[in-house]
Amino acid sequence: MAKRIILILLGLLLVVGALAGIKFLQIRKMIDAGKQITPPPAIVTTAKVQVETWQSSLTAVGSLSAVQGVTVAAELPGKVVEITFKPGTAVEKGDLLLRFDAASEQAQLSSAETAVALAKLNRDRAQELVTKKSMSRSGLDTTEAEYKQAVAKSNELRAVIDKKTIRAPFSGRLGIRLVNLGQILSQGDGIVDLQALNPIFVDFSLPQQDLSRLKEGLAVQLTTDVLPEEVLNGTITAINPGVDPETRNIRVQATVANPLEKLRPGMFVKVAVVLPEKDSVLVIPATSILYAPYGDSVFVVDNVTDEKSGKSGLVLRQQVVRTGAKRGDFVTVTTGLKEGETVVTTGVFKFRNGQQAIVDNTLSPEFKHEPELENK
Repeated sequence: MAKRIILILLGLLLVVGALAGIKFLQIRKMIDAGKQITPPPAIVTTAKVQVETWQSSLTAVGSLSAVQGVTVAAELPGKVVEITFKPGTAVEKGDLLLRFDAASEQAQLSSAETAVALAKLNRDRAQELVTKKSMSRSGLDTTEAEYKQAVAKSNELRAVIDKKTIRAPFSGRLGIRLVNLGQILSQGDGIVDLQALNPIFVDFSLPQQDLSRLKEGLAVQLTTDVLPEEVLNGTITAINPGVDPETRNIRVQATVANPLEKLRPGMFVKVAVVLPEKDSVLVIPATSILYAPYGDSVFVVDNVTDEKSGKSGLVLRQQVVRTGAKRGDFVTVTTGLKEGETVVTTGVFKFRNGQQAIVDNTLSPEFKHEPELENK
């Protein structure tokens, strides 16, 4: 009985071993077959790493501000009786904007002007009497003083009336009206915003290490999403004499022509200060860059010869690079590439290191330094 059980167990072990051996041979055969399978080569578009001469520049983000800007306000309290401006329109210096009720001052001015005329007559009569030696010199001095007091009182009333007549302090464009007819304003209450928009200032900051490269008169180029197809030109007109102790940046101000008034105070713009010197840089299409948190990279196309077969072919090599300035469709590369190397230009996210490749540039896009939008 025991021998029979042992024979059964041995038989089972032989069956299991045979099945395991067969399965192992099948898996090994599948692995060997998988090693023989090679993925099809990737079809890529390419471009050469080129050396170009680029104008040196310093870039920053700036903010626009008006050359002159103010909220026109009431100098004296009063009641609004006339509004002569239209919100949003352009005005010239001295244009009438608003009048306060000045009826009381006008009535007082009429009385004061009468007092001036009488005081002048008394002074002239006193001068004649002094000439005829019929009046003392002190009497003439008294009439002269009375005349000057009357004139001063008259001028004071005229000044009050002038302050109740609000005029544009400079030429510019008006904003939204802040008052209504019949409204009683206190001293300092706002009436309307007034901004001089042409030219316009752009304020920006640069690191202190760039101070030696800055000077008044340098050209600046502005771009903004308000005018996406335009590059606006201006010049540096002021450099702050001190450096911000917190940021270690220096403030710079440039002046830009704005004849169409499309630029408005408060907008942000991208600023490039054009420096006189030029740099020799390596450039590639910006679409060649595979951006990643651990570092940017490109795929370089190498011509590799197989040691066993002696056959040569194109293979992709992923290369970490460091990029610099951008201009149109191109970006500069500071480290990782050499002049003349070939890089993949499109679809870089689909490829892997060591993959075989076939170059086909028939559908390669045209890369430009100053691309234009097709749909306007």
